[in-house]
Amino acid sequence: MAIKHHAKKRFGQNFLSDPGIIQRIVQSINPKQGDRLIEIGPGLGALTCPVLKLAGEMDVIELDRDIVPKLQLNCGLDAVHNNKLRIHNIDVLNFNFSDLNYAEPLRIIGNLPYNISTPIIFHLVEYSNIIHDMYFMLQKEVVLRLAAKPDTSNYSRLSVMAQYYFQIDALFLVPPESFEPVPKVESAIVRLIPHKEKPIKIDDDKAFAKLVTQAFSQRRKTLRNVLKGICSAQQLESIDISPSMRAQSLSLAQFAKIYNIIS
Repeated sequence: MAIKHHAKKRFGQNFLSDPGIIQRIVQSINPKQGDRLIEIGPGLGALTCPVLKLAGEMDVIELDRDIVPKLQLNCGLDAVHNNKLRIHNIDVLNFNFSDLNYAEPLRIIGNLPYNISTPIIFHLVEYSNIIHDMYFMLQKEVVLRLAAKPDTSNYSRLSVMAQYYFQIDALFLVPPESFEPVPKVESAIVRLIPHKEKPIKIDDDKAFAKLVTQAFSQRRKTLRNVLKGICSAQQLESIDISPSMRAQSLSLAQFAKIYNIIS
């Protein structure tokens, strides 16, 4: 019988409890012996335990020190004693994934705390060169924004920057009833695969991010107005972009064109 734990609101804890959903997530991840799997926010081990059985060993990053002994019991003390389940009690935003020093690329999974899911994803950008793929449970609205296309209501700064770094595949929805306690929002599973070669050529990621942030800072304004002082109407027209367009209509390639003409 699995050890229970009182969910802590400050950690954004909602524990996955639906066996069917758990099995579907594990099947999507398809863990194998030899995979270097890292789980963020394992909680009580709903995903950890079945993944560990298939992979043989894994690392997990868990901030809540009170939950660690329960996780160890749920997944088996033998795994802990034999160094098959390695628990890092630290804030993931302060975790250096390079310190793991594995020869094989990392596979990162997790039910991310919804209040800091975006910062976690962009923290992982720093380690793209050592990551093979990532499977995350996120708030449905975040997944929709990650995968959104231009000229849709969910297309945003997050869409542009995430798609610059990752191939994004929204996999399936997870209803609130799949968790304890039941959250007020729907969730979804998303797969992120770092681009081996980015879809556009940019020489300064931070400067590009600043441009995209500026473009989306006032969504109702046209590019002529929102980029005033950065890029002229004449410059936009010279690259076949109408100054009367708005940021949510621009593709990643068009953002690259603007960046390259002003840089």
